[in-house]
Formats: sequence, C-alpha cells, structure tokens
Amino acid sequence: MAEEKRAARDAALARRAAAHEALSGHAAGHLSEVLAGYRGVPLAGYMAIRDEIDPLPALEEASAHGPVGLPCIVKKDSPLVFRQWEPGAEMVPGPFNTFEPRGPEMRPEIVVVPLVAFTREGARLGYGGGFYDRTLALLRAGGPVLAVGFAYGAQEAGALPLEPTDAPLDMIVTEAGVISL
Repeated sequence: MAEEKRAARDAALARRAAAHEALSGHAAGHLSEVLAGYRGVPLAGYMAIRDEIDPLPALEEASAHGPVGLPCIVKKDSPLVFRQWEPGAEMVPGPFNTFEPRGPEMRPEIVVVPLVAFTREGARLGYGGGFYDRTLALLRAGGPVLAVGFAYGAQEAGALPLEPTDAPLDMIVTEAGVISL
C-alpha cells in the first residue's frame, strides 16, 4: 500500500505543480462563494505551502464574519490543534516550513483541507503524515464537521489507494467549481 500511495502522490504532485504555475493567485473564488454560505460558522483553513492552492483570500473574507482558525502541529502522530487567526495576526514558525498563529484554540465546524490528490467520491490523499485524518476523526466524534477539500482540478484522480483510517471529504472545491458529494 505504501508504494501505491507514494506513486499516486508523485503523480499528483507533478499535476499540482503544473496547475499552480498556470493559475497561482487566481483560484479561491469558488471557495469564497462556498464559505459565504456559512457566514459566522467557526471554520479552519490553512496557509499554503509549496505549490498548494492558496485559500488565503477566502479566509480573509470569512474572518470578517466569524472565527477562522489555522492548524498547529502539536507533535507527530497527533491530531492538529486549531488556533484563532485573523489577517495581520502574528505568526510563529512551525514544522514543515509552516507558520502558525498564536491565538486561542478553537473548534471549527468547517475545515478547509489541503491535499495532494482527490477523487469525485471524496477520497483524499495527503502528504502521508495522517494529521488531517486523525483531526477529522477527532472533530467528527464531537459533532458534525464539514470537510472541504481545496485543490486544483488537475489534482483529481480516477482512484486512490485508501486505508480504513483515511478520512473522507464532504465537498471538494477547485478553481473550476464545486464538487458536492
């Protein structure tokens, strides 16, 4: 299974890099539209790293209407913690060349999830650390949570190698539109 996932990741990362080069900076419009339908609902996003699609314009807009959090890695093999964020907030260096806010912890009801690849059935392939799988499982055990995958359309795969612990997405948003599941 590990080799299958590695091969799927490599192929998807190549597709993502090409899409990022072509569309960088102009891809969050549909995510803004989706989040506008949930004004005031606590949500969490992420700060893009490498060539991930950037949700920041949509998160900035959403922060004017309700709490927005960003992920913080506490330790390996653990769920993420979300800390409240707003535009201009102080950020501190985190693992994997990330930056994390210093705000208070918060519990999102919507999580905008980065990914390497996805299927139209809601399967998601991440970087392999399991952070979002553990986090979504923990959040969902405490109540409903909407997991919104955000990716370039080029990251779509026909099928992905999955394990029982892989948390499914509830919706996928790309630069081209919304895939409701």
